[in-house]
This record gives sequence, structure tokens and C-alpha cells, in this order.
Amino acid sequence: MNTYDAKISSRKIKELSVLQPWRSAAAIVFDWAVIAAAIAASEFSGSWWVYLACIALIAGRMHGFGVLMHEGAHYRIFRDKRLNDWVTDIFAAWPILANVHGYRQNHLAHHQHTNTDKDPDWTAKLGDGAFAFPKKAWQAAVQLLGYLVAINSARDLVRMAPRAVSSRATRRYKLLRFGYYLAWGALFTVLGIWKGVLLYWIVPYATLLFLILHVRSVAEHFGSMDYDEELGSTRTVLPHLWERLFFAPHNVNFHLEHHLYPGVPFYNLPKLHEALMQDEEYRTKAHLTRGYSTGLLRECLAAPAAAPNSAY
Repeated sequence: MNTYDAKISSRKIKELSVLQPWRSAAAIVFDWAVIAAAIAASEFSGSWWVYLACIALIAGRMHGFGVLMHEGAHYRIFRDKRLNDWVTDIFAAWPILANVHGYRQNHLAHHQHTNTDKDPDWTAKLGDGAFAFPKKAWQAAVQLLGYLVAINSARDLVRMAPRAVSSRATRRYKLLRFGYYLAWGALFTVLGIWKGVLLYWIVPYATLLFLILHVRSVAEHFGSMDYDEELGSTRTVLPHLWERLFFAPHNVNFHLEHHLYPGVPFYNLPKLHEALMQDEEYRTKAHLTRGYSTGLLRECLAAPAAAPNSAY
């Protein structure tokens, strides 16, 4: 693979890599606040249409938890590593049945061996029809429908299960995590709100969250990519405004920038992108796609067969 020699100063990277823990804390509070507001709005309205809109918002914020777990895996939430991991687990990873330790083991290997036989993400998806491109439109539609009925979500959850168990987890850690889920279960039972948990947590988790995660996974390294070039093997998506709610929370769309400089926290990725765009090589060779629902879709769908005698 041809690597990219970035024309950006080490001073600039050091500046962009400075942690601002309050911004991470604000992101966590924001995600939980949106979920609470969505539940309240749905309950107040009593409308199924509002409910459907709200579970989409909730799934988007669950995706936000996943992004913050990713930040925690890079120790980008707090400077203190123990605090970083506990806050990430309790407020972002455990609520979506993941943990930062297990995710970190897999994810750092992905960074070290991106798109090679030693990349655990790559090898898990290589040969999987879900990640074979280009697709016909009906094939892509069937794939997404499989998430809406939770079939594909169950498949992905099984694949994700090994990451939910960290080989570094101590007995104390396991007991604390079990106690975390037990305490929430007891609280739900006492309050008699298991129906609400089903409607507002399990439904978005088992359907739209995994659909969103699949789209993002495709966007990052699949569909019309050039794996011989570092700048062509990872995609940055410049999303439409509405897409930020679901596919691109906390600037996760700047994936190429993140691969080049994983020490830059999520809130500085837009600035990193602007700095890199000043370099002609990056500007001309970087795989930048406009929109998940527009550019990414075009790059992943097979072109229709030309009609007989059609002009080129």
C-alpha cells in the first residue's frame, strides 16, 4: 500500500490532540438527554408516527454511545485512563451491551493492520455477501430490510459477542458489570416499566441501531475503494444535515482523518479535515464522499445494464 506523507506540522497535530474532557462529558449528557426527550415526546403524543420518529432518534443516540466507546478505546474521553474506561463503560458501552476493553483489543488491531489479513474487522467481513460490492438496488434493499425485522441484527449481535467479553476483565470487573445490569433490571421491575424498556430500548437497539452500524461499517472501508492507496482505502463521508443525527454522531464520518491521526479527539476532527484539505495530495487523492444516502449509495450500487444500441 502506498502511504500518505502528510504535509501538516507536528505542532498542529499536537494542538488538535489536546483533550478537553468537558466536551466528552457534554456529548454523553447530550445523547442521554435526547433519548429522555424522545421518550417523553412519544409518551406525551400517544402517536405511533411520533413513536417511530422517536425510536429513530434513540437509535441514533445509541450509535452516539458506540462512537463515544470508540473514543474511550483510544483514551480520548479523559486523561486518567481508569476514569476514561469506567465512564465510557457505565455511560456508553454497557448500555449497548459492549465494553471498552473488549472493543479496544479488536479496534487497535484494526488500526495497526487496516484492510489486511491481520485486521480482525477486515477478515470478519471478507467473503461476507453483506460486504460484497457493487450490489443491485434490490439486494441492498433486502439487506437493509433484514435489519428492520431484526434478523440481520441478531446475526451481527452474535458476531459482536466476542468483543463484549474482554480477556483482561477481572472477576471484580465482571461482578460489577453483572451488578450494573441486575440493578437496572430490579429498578425496571419495581417501577413496572418493562413495556417501556421494550418499546424504547430493545426495539431501536435490535433494529435501527444495527442498520445504522452496518451502513457506517460499509462507508468506512467498502464500496469503490482503492486498497493500494492509504488515502483511497478509507472513506470520509461529508454528510447531509439530517444524516448527522443517525449516521454521523460526534464527527464519526471523518474516518480517514481518524485513521491518519487517531490521537485527535472527535471534536477536533473537522479542524483536522480543514488542515489536511490545504495539502494538494490529500485534496486530490482522499476518498471523500458526499452523503450516506447519496454519494455512498451511488458508490455501492451496481450500474444498471446499458440498453441495446444506447449511446455512451
